[in-house]
Amino acid sequence: MNQLKTGAVLSYVLIFVTTIVGLVLTPFIVKSLGKAEYGLYTMIGALVGYMTVLDFGLTNTIVRFVAKYRADRDIRGEEDFLAHSFILYSLIGVIIVFGGLIVFFNLENLYGDTLSTSQMSKARKMFIILIFNLAVSLPGGAFQGICSGYEEFVFPRLANIIRYILRSLLVFALLLYGGDALGIILVDTGMNIMYIWITAIIAFKKLKVRIYLHEFRFSLLKAILSFSVWIFVFSLVNQLRWQAGQLVLGVSFSTSVVAIYAVAITLGGYYGAFSSAIASVFLPRATQMVTFNASSRELTDMFIRVSRVILFVILYVFGGFVLVGRSFVNLWVGNDFAEVYYYVLIMMFGLTFILSQGFASNILEAKNKLKFRGILILVMTLAGLTVGAFLVKDYKGLGMIMGTVIFMLLERIVMTWYYQKKIHLQMFRYYKNVAPLFLGVFVIVSVIYWVFYFKDFSGDFSRLIVVSVVYTLVYVALFWRLSTEREKKMITGGLKEMKNKALS
Repeated sequence: MNQLKTGAVLSYVLIFVTTIVGLVLTPFIVKSLGKAEYGLYTMIGALVGYMTVLDFGLTNTIVRFVAKYRADRDIRGEEDFLAHSFILYSLIGVIIVFGGLIVFFNLENLYGDTLSTSQMSKARKMFIILIFNLAVSLPGGAFQGICSGYEEFVFPRLANIIRYILRSLLVFALLLYGGDALGIILVDTGMNIMYIWITAIIAFKKLKVRIYLHEFRFSLLKAILSFSVWIFVFSLVNQLRWQAGQLVLGVSFSTSVVAIYAVAITLGGYYGAFSSAIASVFLPRATQMVTFNASSRELTDMFIRVSRVILFVILYVFGGFVLVGRSFVNLWVGNDFAEVYYYVLIMMFGLTFILSQGFASNILEAKNKLKFRGILILVMTLAGLTVGAFLVKDYKGLGMIMGTVIFMLLERIVMTWYYQKKIHLQMFRYYKNVAPLFLGVFVIVSVIYWVFYFKDFSGDFSRLIVVSVVYTLVYVALFWRLSTEREKKMITGGLKEMKNKALS
């Protein structure tokens, strides 16, 4: 299999590993730390998470520019670009340190009313370590961007899988022997440093990448920033959408309330990962198609193919969660977190339309036409946060998610018009090709829910197993019928290739 196919497969292996291990490890972490400390851990993580936007979108910018320089066979331009990028990363490192110190000395002003003295002391230690982690991780992400720009997906993803497995084993052992949230953060920092070291070796040794400043040019810095600023906006929006709720709730409610919201965000993150595994490997391909002036029809064809593959996966997860999510949450983290089911259901509904159109966002990046969506998504997100912050008074975390998702859906409506009129994607043909998938999962879920709703099960586990098996069998059968010949050949070809590799 080539880098694209193998990279996508390994991405799903990583998702499978992180999801399964996360589903096992998260309740263990919650139980080991306790609801209050887990809430503190996620709250401080969310606060530092806002500083990740200081990457200013450089990692994705590196993917786009490196792919473009490779398509143009401009080695000197690539070396110069990477040198300028690392100059910017140096400046970012200084900003992170000074910004982190400012926040550090104001932690008591932020959370003095909701944290005890011992919690505040631990929060300070956690914050300092996370700032160091961030100062190292952001420039280190450049090496992953270089690998993606070269369409080198196999070794970085293998390294990521190994990193996550080691991290999970170390966290389990740590908590088993009485460790706390501070120890988890130290483990994460060590694993991040290890991954950066590995991706740097791949970039320099395997890909023979050279970072060399031939000539310092403000014009190149300006070109980099003019592109990356909108990636920065998207990163900021992502933080605002899903992490702001933890900060708002942390100011107004106890850390136990924050913990419920954090668990829901964790599950929502798993859902988003299922689509990003596919979409992330297609940015270099979108850049090449745009560079070589692919027609509107060709871009729409690729958009439809990628979206349908993404929908095959995420609609299965969405439908399954509708049917067995309540039982799953109860078994996973207990009755105290029952609200998580409704939180996640609303998140999944809003995310599905955005996640399935990931390749259209790749096209925007490749065409360097990010300004409109950047402004739109920022305005919609701020509006959603405003409504959500008002709703938390009565609905707590559910209110924050409701406000966010309403404006996410409005953003999709506007972007459909923009893709059609300004990017010239054939959106009517796109929706005509993906609509049967939405209709199919709606019919499946409705019928299975009606059949099993009145059945008397002995417990949540019995319901989860029986409904999951029936749903999976029906889903696979129906969606095989809905697949195109190209998609069927891709599936059967991939299975045959994996079988041959296993037997060889």
